[in-house]
Amino acid sequence: MTKQNVVVSEADAEIMNMAISVAVANSSLFTAVAEKPPVGPPGYISISRKRFMNLKNLDSFNGAERMNSWVDSMRASSPTHIKSSSFLKEDWILHHPSALDMFEQIIDASKGKQIVMFLDYDGTLSPIVEDPDRAFMSDAMRKTVKKVARCFPTAIVSGRCREKVYKFVRLAELYYAGSHGMDIKGPPKGSKYMKVCQGVLCQPASEFLPMIDEVYRLLVDKTKSTPGAKVENNKFCLSVHFRCVDEKKWNELFMQVRSILKEYSMLKLTQGRKVLEIRPTIKWDKGKALEFILESLGYANCTDVFPVYIGDDRTDEDAFKVLRERGQGFGILVSKVPKETNATYSLQEPAEVMDFLQRLVEWKRQSVRAHANL
Repeated sequence: MTKQNVVVSEADAEIMNMAISVAVANSSLFTAVAEKPPVGPPGYISISRKRFMNLKNLDSFNGAERMNSWVDSMRASSPTHIKSSSFLKEDWILHHPSALDMFEQIIDASKGKQIVMFLDYDGTLSPIVEDPDRAFMSDAMRKTVKKVARCFPTAIVSGRCREKVYKFVRLAELYYAGSHGMDIKGPPKGSKYMKVCQGVLCQPASEFLPMIDEVYRLLVDKTKSTPGAKVENNKFCLSVHFRCVDEKKWNELFMQVRSILKEYSMLKLTQGRKVLEIRPTIKWDKGKALEFILESLGYANCTDVFPVYIGDDRTDEDAFKVLRERGQGFGILVSKVPKETNATYSLQEPAEVMDFLQRLVEWKRQSVRAHANL
């Protein structure tokens, strides 16, 4: 196994000594020039390979002051640490208006097309909680999602393993895409919207399972000395939750994770909302999962399909980007604070997500009744 430092993602080039231009809705609204080295985009650990290699051996830095400084900057980029003052909220809302306020415009855009719903789980259908094992969705939300699935093809796309998401949601009529889309299974045979593949199953990262299991055991052993840290095995990826980790222990936890991953060149590390995500380096993400599900439904090259993706995490941006590039449907970011995003609209919390879904169901029912009366 090749030893190579691949802890960080090469998502953005030359971010350590240049100004950051924040692009919102494909237009630059504001540019921030930092005197200190700026951090990467919200919720993403990024440093260019050229800059990283120039550091030579991070482990041998005297006193690790520079490493700590970099980690502090990276931590500050987390969505939970970004202050709304970093953005002009009013300007951001103009470019990402509330999906509730724009509901009629959304419906107008979808007329004559087949709506397909894609929903993230944590922070979208359920609130963010300290214990990830207790991220339960409300009964009201479950009933709402069930109604949505009766009206439109619906998929849950999550970073959690598919089996765990299913235990939370408990609705058999949905598509489930776990492990950031690397484990996809469709509804059972006979489902209303299943047109092509019955019970379709996609697992593009199967060859990584032994490696992921091995890293999981190492992480559990290494992080048990850090109070509050929790390692979650999501089958095709791993999550190291640090929501309950003391700020003083954060650097230690990050270094522990990094020390393990430098032995595994086929895995990459990114940061989400109070979680470090470890995934295979294959070109597969939530955006690819969205495209795969659309193809499974028979909508691969259709112009009359209208995908809607609702999510709150950095990893959902891959799906938002796909929708922008396709020029079909739109993404909705769930967030109370402005963030750089490829989503078109916004909602503030799961309660607003439920409101939006309920309005969508009611519109569909009224449309069916009106058509029946013609």
